[in-house]
Amino acid sequence: MKQYSVSVDKPTDCNIIVGQSHFIKTAEDLYEAMVGSVPQSKFGLAFCEASGDRLVRVEGNDEELRDCAMRNALKVGAGHTFFIVMREAYPINVLRRIKDVPEVCNIFCATANELELVVAESSLGRGIIGVIDGQTPEGVENDEDVQKRRGFLRKIGYKL
Repeated sequence: MKQYSVSVDKPTDCNIIVGQSHFIKTAEDLYEAMVGSVPQSKFGLAFCEASGDRLVRVEGNDEELRDCAMRNALKVGAGHTFFIVMREAYPINVLRRIKDVPEVCNIFCATANELELVVAESSLGRGIIGVIDGQTPEGVENDEDVQKRRGFLRKIGYKL
């Protein structure tokens, strides 16, 4: 078995969700989950089939983000994985709906950070075995950092 570290590319103003699903209708169901959660969001998604035609199925309402999701799906090449690249929405706005899609098995990550996927390859194919999401911590927050975090959450409307 071989292992790879595959960097995920995306525009800096976007978030990405990477997950695993199991059925051809995933692309359309994820599309419906996205527009049902945040109708004004811009997004692209790609789903890698693992059998049959083994195509990358692509949906979305933004051509740049559709293309970004497709390129990442092809680069990673892991069956039954999906990539949702979004703008004008945050994962917190859509994750519950994504998780509620009946064929979704797992969410590997949801992030705006730099991202690498640890991919294993065998004679059967490729699979994601881990995620490297962002940078290593440099310490523990102090009282000033706590106040800054709490202030930020209130500024963006997630807390009273």
